[in-house]
Amino acid sequence: MSRPEILFPLFAGLETLEGVGEKTAKAFGALGVERPKDLLFLLPHSGVDRSRKASLRDVVPPVTATVEVEVGLHMPPRQKGRPYRIMVRDAALEFQLVFFHARGEYLQKLLPTGQRRLVSGKVEIFDGVAQMVHPDHVLRPEEAGDLPAFEPVYPLVAGVTQKQVTKAAAGALMRAPDLPEWIDGPLKAREAWPDWRAAVETVHAPSSQADLAFTHPARQRLAYDEFFAHQLTLSLARASLRRGKGVASRGTGLLQKKVLQSLPYAPTKAQARAVAEIAKDMAEPLRMNRLLQGDVGAGKTLVAFMALLVAVEAGGQGVMMAPTEILARQHHEGLRPLAEAAGVRLELLTGRDKGNDRAAKLTDLREGRVQILVGTHAVFQKDVQFQDLRLAVVDEQHRFGVSQRMELGAKGQAADVLVMTATPIPRSLALASYGDMDVSVLDEKPAGRKPIRTALISSARMDEVVGHLARAVAEGRQAYWVCPLVEESELVDYASAEERFASLRAILGDVVGLVHGQMPPAEKDAAMARFVAGDTKVLVATTVIEVGVNVPNASIMVIERAEIFGLAQLHQLRGRVGRGSAESTCLLLYQAPLSETGERRLKVIRDTEDGFRIAEEDLAMRGAGDLIGTAQSGLPRFRMADMERQAGLMAVAQTDARKLLNDDPDLTSPRGKAARLLLWLLDQDRAIKLISVG
Repeated sequence: MSRPEILFPLFAGLETLEGVGEKTAKAFGALGVERPKDLLFLLPHSGVDRSRKASLRDVVPPVTATVEVEVGLHMPPRQKGRPYRIMVRDAALEFQLVFFHARGEYLQKLLPTGQRRLVSGKVEIFDGVAQMVHPDHVLRPEEAGDLPAFEPVYPLVAGVTQKQVTKAAAGALMRAPDLPEWIDGPLKAREAWPDWRAAVETVHAPSSQADLAFTHPARQRLAYDEFFAHQLTLSLARASLRRGKGVASRGTGLLQKKVLQSLPYAPTKAQARAVAEIAKDMAEPLRMNRLLQGDVGAGKTLVAFMALLVAVEAGGQGVMMAPTEILARQHHEGLRPLAEAAGVRLELLTGRDKGNDRAAKLTDLREGRVQILVGTHAVFQKDVQFQDLRLAVVDEQHRFGVSQRMELGAKGQAADVLVMTATPIPRSLALASYGDMDVSVLDEKPAGRKPIRTALISSARMDEVVGHLARAVAEGRQAYWVCPLVEESELVDYASAEERFASLRAILGDVVGLVHGQMPPAEKDAAMARFVAGDTKVLVATTVIEVGVNVPNASIMVIERAEIFGLAQLHQLRGRVGRGSAESTCLLLYQAPLSETGERRLKVIRDTEDGFRIAEEDLAMRGAGDLIGTAQSGLPRFRMADMERQAGLMAVAQTDARKLLNDDPDLTSPRGKAARLLLWLLDQDRAIKLISVG
């Protein structure tokens, strides 16, 4: 499928625009501008009032003003490095134009004495005299019409000036064609959104600050276009995954029943609901692509195992993949008693498996004797073959984007895919990152999970905290002590892990262990193992422990300098305790005085254990990219839309995109064809490939 002709002018080289040379075109790259169409989506972030005033008497400096003046005396500098001054007079006031490093003959030409000019720039009072330093605009009276009353201000990078961006954007606008409408008619009417071209023209020609607000209909429309294109891409990915003929896996319920009978308590309603949703998807001949989202300790592992059993009951195999070896081992440990109860064979495969052991496991896997495999990305390797893989469960920690999900599907076997995430994500973000998936949410804590008491304590009371810890250890309890940084730095007075370890050891003796990021992996594993075994009672750690470690006997979590951690991090760390039968406590040590946001963050953590509420707060406080660590999250970068403020539009876009594809899977209707233009316009190449394949 090739690019539609109507868009050719917008996809030409930047140098084809007036005033853009090779050097400028290169500099534009840093703004994400490579083609004229990119300029259409480079929105002004503010504006300057350039409306004409009769005299500077009518304004209060410092302010940007525009007046017509008569040019008076030129006063070149007497010594090098001094400014060049020109006296000018408006209708009621005499003032100076000031230039640094300017050539005299250039200024004589620009502002000839005795002639009238329109000047616009920042006016300031200096030694009681009004001055305009380096006016932004100097025009002849007959050119006054070229200066808009309200001038848009664009984002800039080195090598590009406001004038160049403004001119280039105007050139790109002249090439913008009238395009057919891709937005659903009733929606567009209800929101009173303009047509696409009118919207683009409006955002580049604001007449006041109000036109720059994200609530302005033209901006809303363009943001919606962006969300809609993104959701169309995700929906096409979802459709192509689902179109991939899946295998219907119908469970008998026999193995699941054995596991449920072996459990000390019944699953929560949320767990039962999620298992039912997953089993229903697996029974269909379409490929499942589902996200299982649950808070720390909501019992995702049980749900995932039940899903794996559906695959085994249906005569197939299942695989569970973890991002790290330590987590893969933990899943394996955690699932072993469940597998024994069900009477199924469970094996672990990691990079450590070598030689005959590995070969034997692979043979058993290929011949179907291993029913459930737990592993790291090692299961992607060529020599790993299943007899009949029905379900892949991916424990994802965000390191597994849409492209990897597609790659997993390409492992031949049309396996159903279940992705687990322990990071509660607000709905708008979940739609942006996982819009190609159906979602099951675990929103209750399993029976037997006790609430965790969380307290804020100033680090001035450190001695009390250590005393409390000594008593707890004497009673046989275990604790984590999390430190912010490893090395002592003169600039930052964070207690380093090494130092905290030494001081706690002096008080509590050799029951204190240490684990941090600079240790060799084998040492780290050994330190963790001693803590799991209970030989170490207090584990001093940097945040290496936030991912997935499970020590049911640990019931105290001390987080030092809690105010410098993010909300999601604090929530994940706290989730490391409260896993056993003991009452658990989380102590957030902070250094006074707290900043306003620091205090707000710590109070949110203290007042709620609901990960979804914490995530919503986090999104409000930090913004989307930060929340998921944009670099590795695969979170789309939106140019016109604002994830936080326009989140509501994302949900509408998803429903709309799914409905359009449902009614017109090949996008051949008039609206479907218009939507194809949108995908081209917004560089959704992946979607375009999917349509042309489909």
